[in-house]
Parts: sequence; structure tokens; C-alpha cells
Amino acid sequence: MRAPGSPAFLFSFAKRRSAMFRVTHSFLTVILVVATAPLQAQTWWAWNRHEVLPVAPGVWEVVSEVGSGAQDYWCAIGDFSIRQLRSKATQRIYVWREIGPSVHRAGRKAVHFALSPPDGADTSHHYSLSVKFPGRNINAATARNYCFDRREDFLFRRW
Repeated sequence: MRAPGSPAFLFSFAKRRSAMFRVTHSFLTVILVVATAPLQAQTWWAWNRHEVLPVAPGVWEVVSEVGSGAQDYWCAIGDFSIRQLRSKATQRIYVWREIGPSVHRAGRKAVHFALSPPDGADTSHHYSLSVKFPGRNINAATARNYCFDRREDFLFRRW
């Protein structure tokens, strides 16, 4: 048996403590992953860091960030449509519900989108980029293209 205070005793104690730390750390990591799994399964983050969440079958909500405009909402839903849903670039995306309170994030604004138009909405083509009227629509490629316009603004900003 090693005497307390001897270098061999201190070394063996440090080894046991290190092993215990690794087991505890691994356990806490597993708990954290399991606890956040439901959140990760529902939330999808678009290229511009906007959340896209399901509202109803075939309807998704894009939650705003501070300073979001119509371009940001269309970027997020276009990115989601192409990368997550694997829809064609020519697939039309429709505003299902105009900008209003978020269903999932209290105190934030959101727009609901779908790949089919809402009943009774005006789905004619418009030349303005708006999220204020149900039925407004653009194709997925055009919507996603707004992501790239925003990236260039950020990269070439003068500080």
C-alpha cells in the first residue's frame, strides 16, 4: 500500500480523479445531446440564420431576426425548400399567412409559407417583394437567390 503524501500515491489519486472526470463529462455530454434532440428535430436553420419551423402539414413558419425584411424571409424559405424539402427550383412558394406574431417564438414576428396557395388568395404574379399579403409567391430559386444578395452586402460592408 502506498503511503499518503508519497509521489506514487498522489499520481494514482490523480489518475483515478482524471478517469472519474472523463466518465462524468461523457455522461453530461450524452444528457445534453438527448435533451436537445427534440429541438434539433423540429428547428431548421436557413443559410441566413433564420429559423424555419413546421406549423401544420405543408405549412412552415420563418421566424424573424432583428432587422429582418421581406428579402430575409424569402431567403430562408427558399433555402429550406431547396435544401431540406428537395423541391425543384421552379416550385412556387406562397405566403400562407402574412407577417404577424410567431406561433413558436413569443414576442417575435414570423411569416407562414407553403408550397400550395391558401384558399381564396390572389396568386397572380406581382413585381414587389412582399410578405404582407397571402398568396404572394415566387419560385424557390428566386427566393433562395436573396440569400446570396445579403451575403455580398455583409462581405463588402465598410467598417
